[in-house]
Amino acid sequence: MDLKTKEFEEFRTLVYETSGINLGEGKESLVSSRIGKRMRVLGMDDFRSYLDCLKHASGGDEMVHMLDAISTNVTSFFREPEHFDFVRDTVTEWMRKGQKRFRFWSAASSSGEEPYTLAMTLAECGLTADTDTRILATDISTRILASAREGVYSQSKLAGMPAGFAGKYFSPVRGASPAGSAVQDRLKAMIVFKRLNLAFPPFPMKGPLDIIMVRNVMIYFDNNVRRNLLADCYRLLKPGGYLLVGHAESLTGLVKEFKCIRPSIYQKPAP
Repeated sequence: MDLKTKEFEEFRTLVYETSGINLGEGKESLVSSRIGKRMRVLGMDDFRSYLDCLKHASGGDEMVHMLDAISTNVTSFFREPEHFDFVRDTVTEWMRKGQKRFRFWSAASSSGEEPYTLAMTLAECGLTADTDTRILATDISTRILASAREGVYSQSKLAGMPAGFAGKYFSPVRGASPAGSAVQDRLKAMIVFKRLNLAFPPFPMKGPLDIIMVRNVMIYFDNNVRRNLLADCYRLLKPGGYLLVGHAESLTGLVKEFKCIRPSIYQKPAP
């Protein structure tokens, strides 16, 4: 199947308007490969027919499948570990001051490694689902959210964890091939997984949230989508709460209200 330039531009526009993801020029082969897999599932061999399907009034469900196919999901446990050290130290200080309720948002949770790492970090502080601690984990991909809810990972995925964590927070899955381990229920009880499109704030959550993690996702957005996303993060955070972004990302020139605490860590100032 050959993806014509006009068809590629139509896919670019469709993806941007429905997800905020900005597919750059020169991505024809990537789009052709990923969308082609979905088309084969449907028995289609023509990009024009697939575009017509997506644009039809009944194509809403297929639009979700298309965005699933196009989304990039690269993550790992304890990715950018300094962030989790910061969460541990900050939450420990809040607990010392008597805080009892904790709310966190993993905004681009992908296959679950980030929210489960956050849950392990909080568990090490002594927090559990029984201590009024909740993590909201969202992603645009229904496929990847289903995998995250299942919470089963290969042994290679667990290799980079701190010593003892795999045995403490995961249980072997009997009969699995290849060998895998499942997140224990005590961590799962802290997390709610929901589909959410970050391109369309305001978001339905009420807040206030203590910490929001929007890491390594804004690189796929243009500045307009970034500004709107960040403005709603600011709304949802409590005064004194923190926003964590990817190490390669910056808020410079986007939202002036946040105070930069250190690279990739920002605070909503307390009044």
